[in-house]
Amino acid sequence: MTIAVSCGEPAGIGPEVAARAWDALRADLPILWIGDPRHLPPGTPWEGATPETAADIARHALPVLARDFGPPARPGQPQAAHAAHVIAAIEAGVALALSGKVAGLCTAPISKQALAEGAGFAHPGHTEFLAALAGVDQVVMMLACPLLRVVPATIHIPLSQVPAALTPALLDRTIRITAAGLRRDFGIASPRIAVAGLNPHAGEGGRMGREEITLIAPVLDRLRSEGMNVTGPLPADTMFHPEARARYDAAVCMYHDQALIPIKTLDFAGGVNVTLGLPFIRTSPDHGTAFDIAGTGRADPSSMIAALRLAADMASARGA
Repeated sequence: MTIAVSCGEPAGIGPEVAARAWDALRADLPILWIGDPRHLPPGTPWEGATPETAADIARHALPVLARDFGPPARPGQPQAAHAAHVIAAIEAGVALALSGKVAGLCTAPISKQALAEGAGFAHPGHTEFLAALAGVDQVVMMLACPLLRVVPATIHIPLSQVPAALTPALLDRTIRITAAGLRRDFGIASPRIAVAGLNPHAGEGGRMGREEITLIAPVLDRLRSEGMNVTGPLPADTMFHPEARARYDAAVCMYHDQALIPIKTLDFAGGVNVTLGLPFIRTSPDHGTAFDIAGTGRADPSSMIAALRLAADMASARGA
């Protein structure tokens, strides 16, 4: 079982954490890194590879599907000349995953600003780009660690736009895709999903907002009538202590920070970004490019290792 790894932003910590993850996992979980080998940390043993040869090569060297990105990388300083190549590496990883030549795709962090400025990248983030490549209209971003799985119903939009973006159709699709992903990718036959309210105290009976009454509750009532195990809308400030977390398999939240703050507080180094609803497995470390420490040798590979292991576990759950 080989997992493809797209290189991400060459000026960030992606190449370093990929190299260190390979060193920790080697043939136990072989990877195929897609990028320019000149951007790897100095001294990294690497060898040109294909999906078919990666497992054998991983025993002694990092398997690389080599690309020429042009200029050498400068840690902490993204270059416009690299942008199109970063996008092409993602596209290559998606193609391998869609063809079944690899068991899944793990994406290293990108700089959306660098891609927009260098190559006209118009997508709000990695998740939306992957959905477009796969021809999927609706996907769900899940953040997962051993202690918690969370899903934001709205993602990369200003907080002021959340109430308008949060429609019954969006919430319904988000919960359904989450439930299907928990069954297919996590092996949970009867998923338990907790749903947060939008307002403080879940609106407190309408005194602090009415979205829980007019929007969220009717969606949950309909899903429960179909036999789905969903609870809520719940006050977000009491959903994430240990006793509460034991009562559900995933929490669906209304906006980005409502979901990401608790998981990053619980496990900042080990969180994994998972895209549910794609026709292939995609995970990513739950951190950014970390330009401030790129090239210093201080990057923590824990989240990349966790992302690779979760991709392998998801592939096993799918029977890959």
